[in-house]
Amino acid sequence: MEFQIEVVQFFTRIVTVASLGLAFAAAGCGIAMSFGIKSAVEGIARNPESSGKVTVSMLIGLALIEALAIYVLVISLILIYATPMVATVTELLQAM
Repeated sequence: MEFQIEVVQFFTRIVTVASLGLAFAAAGCGIAMSFGIKSAVEGIARNPESSGKVTVSMLIGLALIEALAIYVLVISLILIYATPMVATVTELLQAM
């Protein structure tokens, strides 16, 4: 019984850490994207002829920033589903 409690507590901690990591990554990426878009719009406002080059550079930058959030999502899913105790937790949840 004590082992089952430890397993559930461990799994709960993993899910909490994965959720917080994803929340921080999404917030950080959102802030970074807003700064990038702000700078691109200011650049286009100062020099409208460069809008094509600035837009392409902005989109590439936004894609790279978004990739960071996707990496955190993948790591979070690995933490949740690749733990050695997932089978035990699944059995405990089905028993409830």
